[in-house]
Amino acid sequence: MGKFVYEGGVKTEIEDRALTHLQLVITAKLRRGEPFPFSWREDASVGGGRTTVWIQPASSLVFKYFGSRQPSINRAWIEALAFTANAPSGLYLVPEPAENGEAPTTTEIPAAPAS
Repeated sequence: MGKFVYEGGVKTEIEDRALTHLQLVITAKLRRGEPFPFSWREDASVGGGRTTVWIQPASSLVFKYFGSRQPSINRAWIEALAFTANAPSGLYLVPEPAENGEAPTTTEIPAAPAS
């Protein structure tokens, strides 16, 4: 279980595979100078609810991974995450789609934020 840390304070735990895909989408948007909101659901153990942060090129971001090996990349998942990042509601974690006819992974993903 990896961690995403925003501005040294706000943090959440995200499974390493999902965090890798989020990092690819986030860094691609920041390289283009495109700010955007990023939302996630909080675990009940920390009070539940939803957190949204505004990510822009000057943001301080940390992607901390538990495992040492980088997972394989699912291009379909990158595209699905990028689609949300380009929408007015911003980036949020969506379930991993199947790629090349394979079954999708069964990692539990939090639901999309309410509008």
